[in-house]
Amino acid sequence: MVSLPFTKMQGLGNDFIVIDDRGGGLVPLTSELAQKLCDRRFGVGADQILLLKRPMDRACDARMEILNADGSSAEMCGNGIRAVAFYLRDHGLVSKADYLIETLAGLKSVLIQGSEVEVDMGHPQLGAEFLNGGEKIEVDGQPFQFFEVEMGNPHAVIFTNALDTIALETLGPKIETHPRFSKKTNVEFVQVLSPQVIRVRVWERGAGITLACGTGACASAVASLGTEKAKSPLEVQLPGGSLLISWTGTSVKMKGPAATVFTGVYSF
Repeated sequence: MVSLPFTKMQGLGNDFIVIDDRGGGLVPLTSELAQKLCDRRFGVGADQILLLKRPMDRACDARMEILNADGSSAEMCGNGIRAVAFYLRDHGLVSKADYLIETLAGLKSVLIQGSEVEVDMGHPQLGAEFLNGGEKIEVDGQPFQFFEVEMGNPHAVIFTNALDTIALETLGPKIETHPRFSKKTNVEFVQVLSPQVIRVRVWERGAGITLACGTGACASAVASLGTEKAKSPLEVQLPGGSLLISWTGTSVKMKGPAATVFTGVYSF
């Protein structure tokens, strides 16, 4: 019998199993084990696992590695990195408010501000056709115009005037795995409510429909701002709550909450 301590955390309902292996020595986290942990009926239940390790860069406070509910890996998680900031504060770095976290998408600086965390998400990478009206794909004979945005991980942002009518559970996986996307993609359907507010529904690559996605909110904001449909700063409304995103052509800044749900030990 192996025991694996964990902390369950969430950011706007996007939930995570945080496993602290900064000291090393924990059982290797395989794809199969990740799927079992994330299972909502037979495991702990989560959208992703956030594995904390000793950073390779000594300037960093921790390294965050991500496994999705299907066992695949992800480069970056915006809601997750906010949760990690609170975790670091509560587990040994209580004298700090700002952290530098190593990810597969590069180094990310985060700053705790009361009950919220502001994250410098870095510079977005826009698709080659972003400024030319985006690109088009076809799914089940239906055309979709999308704007490609990289936030350390890939996103396809699709604007709509009828967000609630989108069959996300059907379209999400088909767009995620469309041959156009060599690494698969996260999918965001976006409705612009005003120059300062957008609504977003997300299909996350490797996790499915989630209540929120930090990088997806950032990609949606970049697409809205870059196409002059909105103005910065921008409130991004997700099913689990809202994030404040600002972008003026340099780094994208994201601000929002995160919290601990419970702690436990998974035995197998």
